Amino acid sequence: MDDVRTTEAWVLTAGQGRRPEPATLRLAEVPLGTLGADDALVEPIYGCWEANMSHALSRRPLDVARTRGEDAVVLGNCGLVRVLELGDDVTHLRVGELCIIGNGGRYDRFGYPEQVWGYDWPGSMGFLARRSRVTASILLPIPTDSRFTPRQWAAFGVRYATAYDNWQVAHACWRTQLSEADQPRAHVWGWGGGTSLGGAHLAAVLGHRAVLTTSSDRRRAQVEALGIEVVDRRAYPDLCCDERAFATDAAYREAFARSDDAFHARVQELTDGLGASIFFDFLGSPLIRTTLRSLGRQGVLTTAGWKEGMQITSMRALECIRRHLHVHTHYARRDRIAEAMAFAERTGWMNPVADDEPIWAFEDVPALAAAYARDEVDAYFPIYQVNPL
Repeated sequence: MDDVRTTEAWVLTAGQGRRPEPATLRLAEVPLGTLGADDALVEPIYGCWEANMSHALSRRPLDVARTRGEDAVVLGNCGLVRVLELGDDVTHLRVGELCIIGNGGRYDRFGYPEQVWGYDWPGSMGFLARRSRVTASILLPIPTDSRFTPRQWAAFGVRYATAYDNWQVAHACWRTQLSEADQPRAHVWGWGGGTSLGGAHLAAVLGHRAVLTTSSDRRRAQVEALGIEVVDRRAYPDLCCDERAFATDAAYREAFARSDDAFHARVQELTDGLGASIFFDFLGSPLIRTTLRSLGRQGVLTTAGWKEGMQITSMRALECIRRHLHVHTHYARRDRIAEAMAFAERTGWMNPVADDEPIWAFEDVPALAAAYARDEVDAYFPIYQVNPL
C-alpha cells in the first residue's frame, strides 16, 4: 500500500501557454511517497536561496516544471537537513545526522552533472518543504566536530562547491600556459557574488592574490576579513553594457568607455601590469567586454553560471592572439563535493555566514524570493529556516 504521508511545501507550478508568465510560490500539501530501500526521509533545517531558484521562478531560461514533465515542483538544492528515517539498504547514514546535499545530480558516465536535484532533476523534492524524501546517496554528513556552524554548512553545497570544482579546471588551464617559474602567483579577480567569493577565497587560501568587486560596505568588510582585496564597484557606474545601446547611442558608448577605462587602469595597477590571470565572471553578457579586457595574456575567463545574461560575444582573433582560455563548468563533479568539504575543514576555507545574520522564516520565503529578484538582499548567502535546529 502506498505511503499517504504528505508535507507542507512551497510549490512552483508549471506555466501555461507558449510564453508563461513569471511564477509565484504557493503553499501546498504535497505527497512524500513511499520510502524505498535506498531512500532517506529528512527534515530541512536551513536552506540557502540560490540564483537557480530565481531563474526557475522567472521561467528563464526554462520552465523547470515543464522540463521535468511535472505539474508542480518543490525547489531548493542548497541547505542542511536532519535524517529522520532510512531505507533498509542505507548503511552510510544514521538517524539524527545533519547532512548537506553532496551528490545532488544526475551524472554522465564520467561523473559530471547533467541535471541537479531540487532544480531540473525530475522527481526530486528540494528544501522548500517541511519534509523531503531523497535518494540517500546524495547526502553527505557534516563532521560532528566541525569547526564551522550549521548555517555555514547550509550555504556550502552549491556556491562554494561549484567554486571549488570550477577553480580546479580554471587553474589547471592557466598552468598549461604559465608555469610556476613563469608566474608563481595568479592574479584572481571576480565580479562579486557568492560563487565568485568562494573562488576568490579559495585562491587566497592557496596563496594567490585575489580581488573581488562589491558595491556594499557590509560585503566589503566580509570579503576583506577573508584575505581578499576589494575594488568598489560603485566607482565604475556605467560598466554594465547593453549591446544594442552600445551600437546605437554615442553618449552611452562614451559613458561605458569612461568606466571601462578606469576599471582597466585599476586592474593594471593591482596586477603589476599583467592583467587578471583568472577572472570569475558568473554574470554573463553585461560585463563580458570588461571581463575580457581585464584578462592578461594567457588569462582564463571562467564561469559556471549566467545570472545576468546567457549569450556572450568576443573578438575571436584577439582572443587567439592573447591566448585567452574560456572555461565553462556546471555545479561540481560527483567526487568533488566531499573533497571540498575535507579541504574546508583542513584549511578554514568556508563562507562567512555568521550566527547573528538575519534568517528568513519559512513563511516569508516568497518575500525573500521577491527581494532577491529586486537585488535587495545584501547577504551573499540568504538563509531561510524550515525546521528548528
